[in-house]
Amino acid sequence: MIESRLSPDTAAAPADAPARPVAVAEPASAGPKTDAGVPTGWEVLVERRPPGLFSRLLTTYRHLLGIFFGGLVAWVAELPAARRKGARFRFAQLLAWLFRPFLDRNLRNLPFPVQFRRRLEILGPTYIKLGQILSLREDILPKEITEELKNLLDRLPVVPFPRYCELLAERLGRPVDEMYEWIDPKPLGSASIGQTHRARTVDGEDVIIKMVKPGIPELLRRDAILLKVFAAFLQIGLGRYQPRRVIGEFVDYTSKEVDLRREANNCETFAANFKDVPDIVFPKVYRKYSAELVMTQQFLAGKKPTDPEVQELPESDRDRLVDLGATAIIRMLYRDGFFHADLHPGNLLVLAGPKAGFIDLGMVGRFDHDLRRSLLYYFYCLVMGDAENAAKYIAALAQPGSGADPQGFKKEIEEISRSWAHQANFDDFSLAQLILQSVSMAGRFRMYFPVEMVLMVKALVTFEGVGQILKPGFDVASVSQKHVNKIFLHQFSPVRLVKEMAAGAPEIVDALVKAPMLITEGLRVLEQATKRPAENPFSGIRGTVLAGFLILGAAMLAGSGKWIPAAILGAAGLALALKPGR
Repeated sequence: MIESRLSPDTAAAPADAPARPVAVAEPASAGPKTDAGVPTGWEVLVERRPPGLFSRLLTTYRHLLGIFFGGLVAWVAELPAARRKGARFRFAQLLAWLFRPFLDRNLRNLPFPVQFRRRLEILGPTYIKLGQILSLREDILPKEITEELKNLLDRLPVVPFPRYCELLAERLGRPVDEMYEWIDPKPLGSASIGQTHRARTVDGEDVIIKMVKPGIPELLRRDAILLKVFAAFLQIGLGRYQPRRVIGEFVDYTSKEVDLRREANNCETFAANFKDVPDIVFPKVYRKYSAELVMTQQFLAGKKPTDPEVQELPESDRDRLVDLGATAIIRMLYRDGFFHADLHPGNLLVLAGPKAGFIDLGMVGRFDHDLRRSLLYYFYCLVMGDAENAAKYIAALAQPGSGADPQGFKKEIEEISRSWAHQANFDDFSLAQLILQSVSMAGRFRMYFPVEMVLMVKALVTFEGVGQILKPGFDVASVSQKHVNKIFLHQFSPVRLVKEMAAGAPEIVDALVKAPMLITEGLRVLEQATKRPAENPFSGIRGTVLAGFLILGAAMLAGSGKWIPAAILGAAGLALALKPGR
């Protein structure tokens, strides 16, 4: 039984956790602590007032210059001997020689990707988070940089436990011991924005408390202003890498992530979307113990997919888990258009049953209706082996930049899609790797994808990787195919189509009422215009013919049910036909 395989019950509080006020109750499981109330092995977060905008500007500017000139020094040092000639190299060599003494001696001899990562870590939480986002952008940045950015710190300094309890009481407006029976002083995790602890409410519910660290919201707001200014300058010289767009997306995501009420909303939205699949679990949010900077949610007692106990589950249970993963990912992406955008094995749990649990839902992606449908067509063509149409749909999703080559990009995608169809296996060329390679290739052709597309790829890579852990050699295309077919049946079911028509009923009725008058009036004006005498026998023919085509097009669109475009086209035709002096 899986219940016994996933024991002991990790939801239980430490046996000797006292029932005294939580601010002074420290379970013995926390291990040794420093004088600051921080468990051994963790660095203490020194709480300071966030720097002013001008001070932060100087610090950021200094490190950006360090990144630029450090990159120049590294480029000159690593350039092959065959390319060490010409005026361009001599000028770069001179600049590197001049600025090298001013660079941090601990960084200047390191490869540029390492320098870049280290300076982001020095700049603090905002830039660490930025680096984590940039590590996904293989469609924009060189692979050696994205690989290095995956090594960014993920265990950052912690708020001491007494201060954590003070902030908890302050932000929730109640004494801590009125809400929680105990809180484990040893953090479960400490990231760039938040810090999490296990706890139990006074109602006996085992929970996780997630709290935004002090000073982070103010620091993020100031850094967002500076990042947007720097992005505008970078856009001038590095437009190929789309800095304004990438940083704009980052600022938007982090501003949402720091408000934990949004994460609470995300948990409830996911739970509602999957209410018909009880084996896919999202943590319940306890609203009475949550606020803007604090969230209390259900503790899910489970194991990570990489846990040896999970590997020992019966094959039927592991098959079930892979199928649940496919259900969750494909429904999120292609049916709901609302998906977990920070998916990795650490955010997945195997629960008793077996069931699949998803946690850490602060970062989500959204696809609008048209984008979701195009992605569904693309994924369907991939799993069906239709390389030509798969290339067509993914090329249509990319946005061309200056000097883009959409046709070249489409041909390249078609070629690698055909290769995958002939040698599809995880070790050599998996489905996730195919999509990742397709997205990464876009930059070569000056084609750019929205960040949601990149986050979607991360979700698919995670699903396939975890699937391989549970079932080595599983066929992702065959597992996905039945779920994609279900989405198709859902998308094009008569009931759904009727609902979509009903949603647009007011506009359809309005267009139906106006269409006969519009067409009749257009034909009357066209008839009068063709009978009007002109000094030049060809005068006005071009405008009249164009107006006629516009009105005819409006009539055809109205006949196919596309009332809004028909009305726009018809109005343009009338305006052209009535234009004086034609």
